[in-house]
Amino acid sequence: MAHIDAGKTTTTERILFYTGKVHRIGEVDDGAATMDWMQQEKERGITITSAAITCYWKKHRINIIDTPGHVDFTAEVERSLRVLDGAVAIFCAVGGVEPQSETVWIQANKYKVPRIAYINKMDRIGADFNHVVKMIKERLNANPIVIELPMGSESGFRGIIDLIKKKAIIHHENDFGATWDEIEIPPEYQEIAESSGNQMLEKLSDFDDTVMEKYLSGDTVTEDEIHRALRKATLSVKGVPVLCGSSVKNKGVQQLLDAINLYLPGPSDVPSIKGINPYTDKEEERKPSVEEPFSALAFKITTDPYVGKLTYIRVYSGRLKAGSVALNTESGKKERFSRILLMSSNKREDLQEITAGEIVAVVGLRNTRTGDTLCDQKHPLSLEKMNFPVPVISVAIEPKSKSDEDRLVNSLNCLVDEDPTFEFKTDPETGQMVISGMGELHLDILIDRLVREFKVNANVGKQQVAYRETITEKIVSEIKFMKQTGGKGQYAHIIVEFEPCEPGTHFQFESKVVGGIIPKEFIKPVADGIKEAMVSGVIAGYPVIDIRATLLDGSFHEVDSSELSFKIAGSMALHDAVKKAKPILMEPMMSLEVVTPEDYFGTILGDLGVRRAKIEGHEKRHGLQVIKATVPLAEMFGYATALRNMSQGRAFFSMQFSNYVKVNQEIAKKLLEKMGLAA
Repeated sequence: MAHIDAGKTTTTERILFYTGKVHRIGEVDDGAATMDWMQQEKERGITITSAAITCYWKKHRINIIDTPGHVDFTAEVERSLRVLDGAVAIFCAVGGVEPQSETVWIQANKYKVPRIAYINKMDRIGADFNHVVKMIKERLNANPIVIELPMGSESGFRGIIDLIKKKAIIHHENDFGATWDEIEIPPEYQEIAESSGNQMLEKLSDFDDTVMEKYLSGDTVTEDEIHRALRKATLSVKGVPVLCGSSVKNKGVQQLLDAINLYLPGPSDVPSIKGINPYTDKEEERKPSVEEPFSALAFKITTDPYVGKLTYIRVYSGRLKAGSVALNTESGKKERFSRILLMSSNKREDLQEITAGEIVAVVGLRNTRTGDTLCDQKHPLSLEKMNFPVPVISVAIEPKSKSDEDRLVNSLNCLVDEDPTFEFKTDPETGQMVISGMGELHLDILIDRLVREFKVNANVGKQQVAYRETITEKIVSEIKFMKQTGGKGQYAHIIVEFEPCEPGTHFQFESKVVGGIIPKEFIKPVADGIKEAMVSGVIAGYPVIDIRATLLDGSFHEVDSSELSFKIAGSMALHDAVKKAKPILMEPMMSLEVVTPEDYFGTILGDLGVRRAKIEGHEKRHGLQVIKATVPLAEMFGYATALRNMSQGRAFFSMQFSNYVKVNQEIAKKLLEKMGLAA
């Protein structure tokens, strides 16, 4: 995991080469990287989809997921961290801790993922190992434990000093770094190696009493004792071993592989996974053992041209044979595992059985979505779902011909299955289809895939901001839904309290109904009805967000009540409440970081002022000015071109979604006028 262009895919390519998975190193710049197998990835030289691959290093099996660095594909990182046991955070020796590095680090903190830091690109002009270590400590609030030092930097980078073995490592150029020599540390590096080695032992003393006693008494701490202490520090997520190298120059990758084996957790080191039994609503746990009942989480869905829909799952407990049936606790339906495949990027091999700790792809799951739990039918369990950021940018799309219409809808449904940050809806009034995603690049890629992969011909409109609506007051809505059609009718009566909730929570639902006033089977349909109705608000038809609904009371009819009638009542209650609870428009704000030479600092700052940006601060970094700001997405279309023009192409920026805030009255009025709606 890393910021864009830190060298994730290049490092993964080297790992595949050294572990014997590939016999030729694929380069990202040539469009030949194994992990970047999509056509769009080859052309753009970036990773778009997280590719999974399995390899072996010194009798250990490693499942690797190479994640994208671009912020538009942050959901790929989120779902990968949810199912992996450990992470390698890669930092560019020049850029250090960049904005997306912070984002993925925070995501890893959320899931308490142990990690190793690898400072790559030590051969680049401007490489500064110590500065990056300092940034890891200060900007990520982490505890870096340096276990390797670079010998030289930039064009003078020639090897690595291993502080544990107290040796220098020089990789051989003639076999792509597959072999190396371990030599004595050169005299000019001995002093810094000794002081860094002492700092390492001092930090490890906090995690291991033996290391502490030996370090304080001046005795020699053995390599095994250091490894044990480092493992404790890493697994507790209280320390981060720091390594260095240059993946493109084939230096340091095997040492990184050793560190993965030594310090990152195996499946059995991971604590038991907790979930809710959907029948008893009680918390249960599953140990990472083959003896436990089967449980797995679906974390990614792709469409494969040869085998159809592929569902990637992480198995947390138990075992399952190919051809067996498991229960999807989210949909309540049984799913047959027709084929189980061990994936190597986009290649595959069939497996007869899967066991705890494995990551595989399954063919044949019809009703499984990202975040669903699959488990033993006799021991149901629902694992915690994944949360994804909401789409912030939309574009209208229409099929070019009648024959493209069905194909477009089917293709969009496939893409929604694959990507939880992609949405599409049809405007009920205009009949226009609108797709929404995380950014301009995200939508570009999806539209490109529609044309190439799904062979859909479509006209695409201008990109627009995905505004949202919310309520500002607490309100109670009482709905009685009754319908008689001769024969069985429909009846539902609910009293729901609606109130604004914490920004970013989207939707919360709670039932305070007691004593069977409303049967349990009718309560979830109320929540489903409210959630479905949130697709369209009352001001301008934008989706409604950040609402908490509490079911307080109601009644039902023995014959006429059904799940459908309570779902409709839930939908009606939401619309009723939103009208009365002083709704407002919300716009997406972006966190922006601009890096510019001093000469253009004033011009760029002035331009940001015009764009309604709120400047949060600026600092000097490597002789450049770094501006941090939050800015409305509506003001940022075409910013890449504008920034290039202002700085003669020398400044660059990164931007990611921050939060939704209230649109001020003047802008809301203009926006509604533009849409032909009264303010």
